Amino acid sequence: MKCYLGGIELNEAKRIICLIDDEFEDLELWYPVYRAREEGAVVLYAGPEKGRKHIGKYGVPAVADLSYEELDAERCDGLLVPGGWAPDKIRRSERVQAFVREIDAAGKPIGQICHAGWVLISAKILQGRKVTSTPGIRDDMENAGAVWFDEAVVVDGNLISARRPPDLPEYAKAFCDVLYGRRS
Repeated sequence: MKCYLGGIELNEAKRIICLIDDEFEDLELWYPVYRAREEGAVVLYAGPEKGRKHIGKYGVPAVADLSYEELDAERCDGLLVPGGWAPDKIRRSERVQAFVREIDAAGKPIGQICHAGWVLISAKILQGRKVTSTPGIRDDMENAGAVWFDEAVVVDGNLISARRPPDLPEYAKAFCDVLYGRRS
């Protein structure tokens, strides 16, 4: 049986959604995406409009394979949210907020780094959760009910969080370990 998401045929590989909008942090998008693809995962970009090109803070483009309205938590295995300034735009979408809650309720991995915590705050899934982020949004995370740690990576069940680009190797590995049911 063939499986489709937003008109894209998917195979039996793990399927990950990566949320995008303009001014994402380039390394925080590309590093975990390539790491997941090295593991055999299919990564699709979801943005406000299918087919729209979004430019990262340092000029690297990514094109939305899906619109936010096409997001379907039942047809994906995990979620990546890069940092940068994009999360402040992404968090405003009610569909994205609902999608994040659906992914979390299903216990599927959610990776967030740096300012990506803003998306999880708006989705209201951080109460009592252990996380990290860029120290610049520590107060926001704590005000949302999270328990914040100044560590490279924090894994709390299905939630994998990291502070900033120097933490990318540990973050991408931890995300893939949770995605594939490995514990490091």
